[in-house]
Amino acid sequence: MPDELVNLTIDGVPVAVPKGTLVIEAAKQAGVLVPHYCYHPGLPVAGVCRMCLVEIEKQPKLAIACATQAAEGMVVKTQSPAAKSARTGVLEFLLINHPLDCPICDQAGECELQDFTFQEGRAGTRYSPDYPKRFNPVEDFGPDVLYVPNRCILCTRCVRFMEDVAQEPVLNVSERGDRAYIGVHPEARLDHPWAGNVVDLCPVGSLLSKDFLHKARAWELDKAASVCTGCSQGCNVTLDTRDDIVVRVRPRSNLEVNRYFICDHGRMNYRWMNRGDRIEAPLVKRGGELHATDWQDAFERVTTVLRGAGGRVVALVSPRASTEALFFARELFRAGGRGLEWTGAFQLVMGEEAPLPGVPDLALRAERAPNGRGAELLGYGREYAAALAAAESAAVVLVLDEPDIPVRTAGTLIYVGTVLPERARDAEVVLPIANVAEEDGTFVNRDGRVQRYAQAKPAPGMARPGWWVFSELSAALGQGDPVASAAEAFARVAQTLEPFRGLSYEQLGFTGKPAAGAAAVPA
Repeated sequence: MPDELVNLTIDGVPVAVPKGTLVIEAAKQAGVLVPHYCYHPGLPVAGVCRMCLVEIEKQPKLAIACATQAAEGMVVKTQSPAAKSARTGVLEFLLINHPLDCPICDQAGECELQDFTFQEGRAGTRYSPDYPKRFNPVEDFGPDVLYVPNRCILCTRCVRFMEDVAQEPVLNVSERGDRAYIGVHPEARLDHPWAGNVVDLCPVGSLLSKDFLHKARAWELDKAASVCTGCSQGCNVTLDTRDDIVVRVRPRSNLEVNRYFICDHGRMNYRWMNRGDRIEAPLVKRGGELHATDWQDAFERVTTVLRGAGGRVVALVSPRASTEALFFARELFRAGGRGLEWTGAFQLVMGEEAPLPGVPDLALRAERAPNGRGAELLGYGREYAAALAAAESAAVVLVLDEPDIPVRTAGTLIYVGTVLPERARDAEVVLPIANVAEEDGTFVNRDGRVQRYAQAKPAPGMARPGWWVFSELSAALGQGDPVASAAEAFARVAQTLEPFRGLSYEQLGFTGKPAAGAAAVPA
């Protein structure tokens, strides 16, 4: 049954919303952002900041939009003189003790206090310069969180996250009145596996990440929509880059996958994207040593090997490789040789699971494999040990971005990757590829959801996306035309494999769609 709708008017715009919708959310459908600090859609309503005051016809007093449900026939005015005057007064109180830290504050440029002061605040202050502002020293809350109490506006988002979502109540509001501050339990630290979310939730620069401290200003950052590679959950994230270096990972909201949060493991798992020891040119073996060459020469060497090979071909691939790269690698070896027997497998790295208690079906998963489900849908198996055994007698072994190569093979080794491990120096050909921050592509999470990620920075040197490399190799072997973009590569996947049938980059958007028949991996 469809949700029962109620009709109301917000700033002269009629809207219809499901019964029970809060006025602050209904206003978004009218294109109106009601100023707020304590409210967050992923947290219980507190109604403490009083910044979202609006006028509702036939009600004697102003109402807070974050705790008022939309009702049939309701008329809401967010810009009436009474509502604007009340919000201006709230801001004046909030700024009484707030320091002028904007030039040195990490939050500057993405600070809700700055934004709403510009939008709603007074033209000048009535605060006397003779009266000193409150001062408290900076506190170390945990492994990655600093607390600057001078900037705190006591919205309590951090307290409610730890109490109701993380369900580890180590924060509280200590003292009262103008002496109040956020306190941490004297015998605890803010070291929960999801504690970093309090930094994202803070609307001002009061809770700071030590990892990002003074790295960049907000206006210097380029942002790209991506998918976390930390585990098989597939949390949606934003990669922030400065001068083509990833400097920060933040959650990107997706109600079907991670709502508004990411774990600290995924948040900190980005430094490998900036490694300086990358393969920057194709390498071919001459005289027992690898030498740099161009792509055409490298492709000719690979096609010569494949045309002359017979017997077994083994592909050892990484579950961090894109769906598109895994597909074209599969097609290359399934159809690229005469009488070749193809085997493909990926290695699963396991770790501890860390659920977020307040959000159902959200956790740092034990399987550290962002595209393990996608690899399975493409025919790659989890029997990595068996594939290693088969590789010892294979005619050709392909290693796709798998740094741990535990066997030396009698056949020809082709290594396709981002960095060059020691054992890959035995390869006949080495082909450099982009990592997840340097290409467009898709992953399939543990629930079978196909999700796009976007390029955040350029690949170094001559490195190219994996799908491009294998597509060009297939074309060199006479197996169809190469593809020119990740969208075209995914279209080829969707045309060939039933689980992806009917999907496209346009349909996926940046929230994803379920693959057909791709059931969730058992917990």
